[in-house]
Amino acid sequence: MAPPAEVAPSPVPDAGAGRRWRRVASGVLTALAGLLVLAVLLAPDRTDRLSAGTFLRIPLEALLGLALLVALPARGRRVAVLTAGPALGVLAVLKVADLGFHAALDRPFDLVLDWALLDDAVGFLGDAAGRAGALAAAAGAVLLTGTLLVLLTLALRRVARLVARHDRAAARTVAALTVVWVACAAFGVPVADSGTSSLVGSHAAEVRERLRDRGAFATRIAADPFADTPGDQLLTGLRGKDVVLAFVESYGRSAIEDPGLAAEVGPVLDAGYRRLRADGYAARSGFLTSPTAGGGSWLAHDTLLSGLWVDNEQRHRSLLASDRLTLNGAFRRAGWRTVGVMPAATQPWPEGAFFGYDGYYDTARLGYRGPTFAYAPMPDQYTLATFERTERAPADRPVMAEIPLISSHSPWTEVPRLIGWDEVGDGSVFAGAAARDTLPGDTVGRAEARAGYRRAIAYSLRTLVSYVETYGDDDLVLVFLGDHQPAPVVTGPHAGRDVPVTVVARDPAVLDRIAGWGWQEGLRPGPDAPVWPMDAFRDRFLTAFGPAGHAAAAHPAR
Repeated sequence: MAPPAEVAPSPVPDAGAGRRWRRVASGVLTALAGLLVLAVLLAPDRTDRLSAGTFLRIPLEALLGLALLVALPARGRRVAVLTAGPALGVLAVLKVADLGFHAALDRPFDLVLDWALLDDAVGFLGDAAGRAGALAAAAGAVLLTGTLLVLLTLALRRVARLVARHDRAAARTVAALTVVWVACAAFGVPVADSGTSSLVGSHAAEVRERLRDRGAFATRIAADPFADTPGDQLLTGLRGKDVVLAFVESYGRSAIEDPGLAAEVGPVLDAGYRRLRADGYAARSGFLTSPTAGGGSWLAHDTLLSGLWVDNEQRHRSLLASDRLTLNGAFRRAGWRTVGVMPAATQPWPEGAFFGYDGYYDTARLGYRGPTFAYAPMPDQYTLATFERTERAPADRPVMAEIPLISSHSPWTEVPRLIGWDEVGDGSVFAGAAARDTLPGDTVGRAEARAGYRRAIAYSLRTLVSYVETYGDDDLVLVFLGDHQPAPVVTGPHAGRDVPVTVVARDPAVLDRIAGWGWQEGLRPGPDAPVWPMDAFRDRFLTAFGPAGHAAAAHPAR
């Protein structure tokens, strides 16, 4: 019988190689941890500040943190890590929030007031991407927040361990980098960075300002020159006129001055004015500076109607709790039937009680039976046709209506087409392909967003002009304006917050009242047209169309 074959011995693992791999892996993890901490400290709070050199700087906060870790004993370092780690996570979340708010609203996140907007954001996502998409986005935001808090605490702990093992080398490194930082700061070399400290300081100052502003704003609310003006001395220059105040969603100065947008919007306004002039109408236009950009339409409505600068939720709530006389309130006191037509009000709207309309139309009461258009529950043409049919045509006294037009609301993926006014009916006609434009792709890219935006704005303005042509008469006065500029994805950074405003009337006496404003003729204000803060409009309007305005119109200044 043959002897059994010998079995070759198993190779003995190389313990030294395993230790080397663990050291390499540990070193890589430590390097990644340090880079993550640096990335959070150096990351900008807005996309237009992001450049190739953004992360090639020395953050002052890193030097101070390393110096603290070198100086502290072991127990102190552990406490510092458990404190600073979550703080870094919060800083990362804050910078992400600032990036998002700058991209959407052209301003940073408000630590005191903007939490209330999160529910609105989920609602907007639900309208644009469906309920499942909105819930997924909300869950992703919560997961990202938790991940950043944990990950940055672990990263800082690993950096602290490295400092503890090499405290002398760490001390020398901090000293050398501090010298470099001071020299760069002294000579203006963009290597010395203290952006995080500035960011934290600005947010802290904003928190202090919010706490101080509540009382100061209450004082402004009470200081109202028109609070006790009798109704028979209000709006005497508009007696017998139906006044329509239309806010065109996202209609900003960029729409008529940015060459890529004005190429489509400008001809609509110019051709529309030629037709209106042929029908005997005239118009005057200027600019107002809105308190908001990219969103927050209600802040612009508050500001224009109340004559107060309402640029945040705290001021909005304070205004709603007051008895401030609004522009539509002045019309009501003077004997007009006041109407609020709110096509996007799909839920209870407590603001209605403050504005005190005699008639109020939300989405349900407007009775629309057609399809939605992206965010907009109904086309602007249907909104105006329903107002004309239910309020203006049968009215036995003058009507003043506030009507936000929402077909130009983002995301601009579906835009209605103007049809015959006698075809509008209950809105079901808009389900047909001939009554809607579906834009290709989505609005994530800047080119797609700009294309959809300019088409939507052109539709809303074309609809307004057509409304005046169809239903206008000697007793119609139309005031239309933008509520705010669109998001920076459309305008680019630093576009400003100006919006066009226009008064249209056939009766020359109406425009004579505002001759002293210096507004320009036509539906499109030029680059040199006057610019007012939006909160100045109420008082100037009430003055121009009150008894004092009659005297000024009769005896204009030379």
